[in-house]
Amino acid sequence: MKKILLWAVILLLSPSLYAQQISKDYLLQLTREWKGERFPDGRPKVPDAILNRMKKVTHEEAWAVLRNKNYRHQYEGNWQTINPDSVLVGRAVTAIFMPGRPDIQTAIDDKGTKQDGRLKAQNTWVIETLVKRDVYVVDQFNAYEDGPTIGDNLGNAIYNRTGNGIVYEGAVRDISGLREIGGFTSFFRSYHPSHHLNTATQPGGLNTTLVGINQPTKIGNATCMPGDVVLGRDGGVIFIPPHLAEDVVKSSEVVRLRDKFSHQRLKEGKYTTGQIDTRWSADIEKDFSQWLKDHINELPVAAEQIQEILKERTW
Repeated sequence: MKKILLWAVILLLSPSLYAQQISKDYLLQLTREWKGERFPDGRPKVPDAILNRMKKVTHEEAWAVLRNKNYRHQYEGNWQTINPDSVLVGRAVTAIFMPGRPDIQTAIDDKGTKQDGRLKAQNTWVIETLVKRDVYVVDQFNAYEDGPTIGDNLGNAIYNRTGNGIVYEGAVRDISGLREIGGFTSFFRSYHPSHHLNTATQPGGLNTTLVGINQPTKIGNATCMPGDVVLGRDGGVIFIPPHLAEDVVKSSEVVRLRDKFSHQRLKEGKYTTGQIDTRWSADIEKDFSQWLKDHINELPVAAEQIQEILKERTW
């Protein structure tokens, strides 16, 4: 009897047995440090204004904030890229695929098509849920030949829905077509001209099975949660927990302003490298505060953000 009650509790707290969409209650529990707006399914919705400011943040700046908060496993590098000179910023929607297994595939197909009314192709299921400023983050277990679930058709569908690209732990296909999309800034592991096989009833016709939607997802050595802010640039991707996104942009803006001030004062010869490249004296801090006021409309940070910085300073 105790075992039955234990399993009942587990089922209530866990995602669907078919490992599809995570339950809203469970997602709320996992992301409880986020106090802001959410999507109807419970996914955190970091404001657009924060996403806009995030585009100027570097990985070094974001990593330093996360590291100081003991988030040590949020960055993953060494990607192949589409539009490598562009910056990818958006809210994560996650998907987990595993090597294909017919019994699991048919069970998930039955639930998805008969109960939920979805099309047969599992690789479209998550894409149909995407909205503007989402980033499709996929654990495709580094599948290579017969593994790609994204080519130029689904790439166009993703871009039309989100205005963004993907972070894809696996191989993509139709790479020339994906590049033609234009704003499809994306990070992926490899390229292969084959396409995924997902028909469980044909011999050799099953290579990938979708087992999770919007669940905690492993991407390389990093952890991504649905609703994380994805920052992709310079060949790397960092996943920023929603409740730390504003801290990251604010810290980045302060660093950006301090660097600009430092470079200017060093060029003018007002301070030595030793004075600048250490904890600033009270006189330098006062000089920095006054410099912010004098140049508030000329700096690479919006005036309203500089005003907020000045309010927090005592100099």
